[in-house]
Amino acid sequence: MNNHTDAHILFIKRKLTHLGIPETHLLFKALPLQSEPENLVSIGRDCVGQIQRMEPLAAEAWQEMRKAASGNNITLNPISGFRSIAEQTAIIERKLSRGMPINDILKVIAPPGYSEHHTGQAIDISDGDNDDLTERFAESVSFKWLMKNASLFNFTLSYPKNNSTGIAFEPWHWRFKE
Repeated sequence: MNNHTDAHILFIKRKLTHLGIPETHLLFKALPLQSEPENLVSIGRDCVGQIQRMEPLAAEAWQEMRKAASGNNITLNPISGFRSIAEQTAIIERKLSRGMPINDILKVIAPPGYSEHHTGQAIDISDGDNDDLTERFAESVSFKWLMKNASLFNFTLSYPKNNSTGIAFEPWHWRFKE
């Protein structure tokens, strides 16, 4: 998945230029370039009824983790799984159109080509009560369960407090690592 062609790199550079994201930002944040998977499978519907997808091994681990949590009366719902480079670009464009400065946007979302969601191995999780992806999720029993148990299913919290990427604390964002 990490074989980046010259065409892929050029495509990403064009997206970054279009959004006004300087390459120096990427060097400073040390975000790795991500590749999109060839195969995705459904992991079910999110809170608004849209099908979410992940790459097969991550999807299997997610389903096992969700089942284990449910067995402990813990709710884990998918909010966002795979996200394409085009979708990532559109999210940033919407924020820019609302007048949000690019430097503020990049504190809460990775640039296109650099999001873990592109891999199909990242998932944003809610507990059904905190579907708006805020730090309040860190106070939930679901988050506490994830902190104790997610590693058993090869999931890790990608953006803890004061992480080196400069991306804000995201208690809802977890990544599967084989």
